[in-house]
Amino acid sequence: MRQTVEVNQKDIDIQVENNTLTLRGERKLDKETKQENFHRIERAYGIFSRSFTLPSTVDQERIKADYRDGILRISLPKREESKPKQIKVAVS
Repeated sequence: MRQTVEVNQKDIDIQVENNTLTLRGERKLDKETKQENFHRIERAYGIFSRSFTLPSTVDQERIKADYRDGILRISLPKREESKPKQIKVAVS
């Protein structure tokens, strides 16, 4: 018997404060197997939190999060001034 543990979009909280991105959420246990001789839970569940220090090159106003098919993607675009500029060399 197989169980599914998934984090729903409504159970995810993402915040940016003082150059720190914090991701919080909760994995809920959908089903567990209990029988007379054993009790089985195969995956972790419960509340989780992770924090990441953002580099100064990240444009915090343009951070985006997308949740699709059980995958959370967080986009951290660079500030325009931090992108490298190409300088063309003139030939004389």
